[in-house]
Amino acid sequence: MSTADLPYRPCVGVMLLNGSGKVFVGQRLDTTLEAWQMPQGGIDPGEQPLETALRELGEETGIRPEHVSLIAEAPQEFRYDLPPELIGKVWKGRYRGQVQRWFLFRFLGSDNDIRIDTQHPEFRAWKWADPTDLPTIIVPFKRTLYREVLGAFSTHLG
Repeated sequence: MSTADLPYRPCVGVMLLNGSGKVFVGQRLDTTLEAWQMPQGGIDPGEQPLETALRELGEETGIRPEHVSLIAEAPQEFRYDLPPELIGKVWKGRYRGQVQRWFLFRFLGSDNDIRIDTQHPEFRAWKWADPTDLPTIIVPFKRTLYREVLGAFSTHLG
């Protein structure tokens, strides 16, 4: 099977804004890169994207649904392709990349409500980042995606 025949993994992404207009980002445990990313994860069969966003946010950050308020959902899906060296190595080789629904949430809690030491931790560190810094601190193959997400939510940022 060629790469072009592989499907995209259905996924969600979460942009979480604090009261200062900064965005939550975490450093993945499974890489030594200094790259940061926003929470994201796969949509389970039968699950609605908004449900997935809230579940993934909890699984990756410990943030409970009562600590967030939905601001917006991006009007379109976004997709990205994995670099060739990662195809066949991640997601058991079943996907060529991801197709994502993105949600923008306001964080209503305090930093003490963020617990990345979850049952199945994904991040080794976290911080609040300026939205304009996101494309420069993400892994290079996701930079275009992050610019598109920033564009989709631009009326709600800064």
